[in-house]
Amino acid sequence: MLLQNLHFRRPWRSPLLRNTKRNMSTLQDWLARLERLHPTEIELGLERVAAVARVLDVEKPAPTVITVAGTNGKGSCVATMEALLRAGGHSVGAYSSPHLLRFNERVRIDGSEVDDADLIQAFEAVEAARGQTSLTYFEFTTLAALWLFRRAGVAYALLEVGLGGRLDAVNLVDADLAIITSVAIDHEAWLGSDREVIGREKAGILRPGSPFICADPQPPLSVVSAAASLGAPSYFIGRDFTVDCSADGESYRFGDLTVAIPPVSLPRPSIVAAITALAVLEALPPRGVDEVLADIRLAGRCQQIRWRERSLLLDVGHNPAAAEYLARWLDANPVTGQTHALVAVMADKDLPGLFTPLREQVDSWHPALLPDNPRAADCAALLGGLKDAGVLADKVDERCPTVVDGLERLLVTAGPQDRLLVFGSFFTVAEVLQQIREEGDGESRP
Repeated sequence: MLLQNLHFRRPWRSPLLRNTKRNMSTLQDWLARLERLHPTEIELGLERVAAVARVLDVEKPAPTVITVAGTNGKGSCVATMEALLRAGGHSVGAYSSPHLLRFNERVRIDGSEVDDADLIQAFEAVEAARGQTSLTYFEFTTLAALWLFRRAGVAYALLEVGLGGRLDAVNLVDADLAIITSVAIDHEAWLGSDREVIGREKAGILRPGSPFICADPQPPLSVVSAAASLGAPSYFIGRDFTVDCSADGESYRFGDLTVAIPPVSLPRPSIVAAITALAVLEALPPRGVDEVLADIRLAGRCQQIRWRERSLLLDVGHNPAAAEYLARWLDANPVTGQTHALVAVMADKDLPGLFTPLREQVDSWHPALLPDNPRAADCAALLGGLKDAGVLADKVDERCPTVVDGLERLLVTAGPQDRLLVFGSFFTVAEVLQQIREEGDGESRP
């Protein structure tokens, strides 16, 4: 059911959060309980979460709030702004999702993940404030993040939208500046398969008269029209700010501002949207922007790791637009050996659309399973998706092991000059990162 067609039902109260003082001594206790909060009927909308936000007094969690929506590149944009603001001496809170290994990754203050004790305090505050109001997992954790930012007194709050924009819990806060990184097809069951409709949902984060940055080079008319109707000062990539390529490398231009962009794995539109946003707010560090950009790393975004004498590339991309970016990255960063893809994907994704852009870059395909995840695609679906994408049968390993077992096989069979590409979902990359963490000998590279 599409977001714009949802009918909001009577608030549902989970019995699972009654008597929360009992057996709620650790962060894992809280998270386990929150994960069981989903009501039997969907209750998207801002009325409930906004009411609790008023009780918590977190509707304005920081003097300056920047909200980021987009199909892809949101996390990269938030990470770039976070690094630049910290380099300029500003106090900053960053809220992003989902996490890879630890829930704490979602909430950062001045570059550090919030610890368990502070998260528990925030959850207790939300639970006390909500009374009889039901909250979903994402609503509950969003309020906790806002409460932590307000308590810490950060100067800037960077908020990444979870899904869509207009009805997302993050949108209870009025953004002082809004960013849309991209508009592509994903989460079709919720957002539809029309970029105009998707763009309209994402443009719901805009506010009258507040600046808006768009990093999509072909923005839907719905986004352009929304910005115009709200009188939002708007800055579009390709029109108001650009990335220029020359023999000397890439450079960003915005008015009189020029910044050299170093070789980094994060998507350029997200990076330059972040720079533009802070330039508009006059919050860029006075010098060394290129040096800050060179040091930014984001797990699971074209992340290169040397492990067991093999080269791994980890990417959480899970839709066709992300696969197209990944294909360009592989072309720009060739290896002397072969590229072997270990891929596990959620069943509701466009599998042929995800695989097609990578047909020429991948030498062998190794579909894998996530048996503990009920949302994951099974072997038949993965093999069918590869076939529909036109991948030759002799390039496909049809055994479909688990992600961990598949990785173990590739580490043995791949040559020392080969590249092992792991992609398809956050869950897929998390499985591999957890394996590397347990052994403790992985070395990340730029």
